[in-house]
Amino acid sequence: MHPIEFWFDFSSGYAYFASQTIDTLAERHGRSVLWRPFMLGVAFKATGARGLSNTPLKGDYARRDWARLSRLTGTPFVLPEGHPITALPASRAYYWIEAEFPDKAHDFARRAFRAYFAEGVDMTDLLQVARVAAPLGLQADALSEAMTSPAMKERVKAMSAEALAKGVFGSPFFIADGEPFWGWDRLPMLEEWLEKSGW
Repeated sequence: MHPIEFWFDFSSGYAYFASQTIDTLAERHGRSVLWRPFMLGVAFKATGARGLSNTPLKGDYARRDWARLSRLTGTPFVLPEGHPITALPASRAYYWIEAEFPDKAHDFARRAFRAYFAEGVDMTDLLQVARVAAPLGLQADALSEAMTSPAMKERVKAMSAEALAKGVFGSPFFIADGEPFWGWDRLPMLEEWLEKSGW
């Protein structure tokens, strides 16, 4: 079966909550998940939208909703200072890990999300991102070099362009067998779609 595509920006609060359950959801249906970080700012430029956290009223609602989701799901959450950030280092690190150590990529992504949204780690700092990956046995020097390499810079640009080409405009965004689902709150619908093979 085709994997479920999970498109996200590492600075997306709703993607953080989705990252905690998407693999388990997929496993229940015999699916794998293709984790695909991209730069949400690229989508905003294409749609003319504005980041949720920086939008009047919506930003206040989102902050309340994230705290509520944290209590509901038992997922640790502390809104980071200076949120939102541009999460380029974590995205570049992810694609390097996926290429070199594919079995560790999802673990890194979950650790990166938790470091930012639960532990207040500055994920714009290359050294901090490398430290987040260290418990997975990844060498900080190699990872830091990868995050500044032209190849990984181009990789993230290419993936952001691919996201747009597939109609991805938000985070999290899921694609299952060509069917798009936008938002954490669409996970139950995504699961029902998988159970029924669509409708």
